[in-house]
Amino acid sequence: MSMSTEPLSIETKDVGLAITWRDGHRSLYPHRYLRLQCQCAHCVDEWTRERKLREEDVPQDVRLEDHLVVGNYAIQILWSDGHYDGIYPYRLLRELCPCGACPADKGGQGR
Repeated sequence: MSMSTEPLSIETKDVGLAITWRDGHRSLYPHRYLRLQCQCAHCVDEWTRERKLREEDVPQDVRLEDHLVVGNYAIQILWSDGHYDGIYPYRLLRELCPCGACPADKGGQGR
């Protein structure tokens, strides 16, 4: 795992999920933004990769309730809307970083 995709800390905050990466970068993912990025088979077609989850399907007030570490590569997030199937690899989370310092093509949409 490269330094830039290895988390030092992962915390649930009132405003979203906060990750401090080993290279010192800090990412804050708003709850709903992160919920809409789920890549599980319920949210994205396994074969075509077409998104099945629609924005209107996710409550505006959806919240991350808890997260579980999956091996050395990802977290599984438990959401207030009852969804718990999504596994978010660290590499994907780093690519989705919505901060202004990260390139727009890596996660600027949907904030």
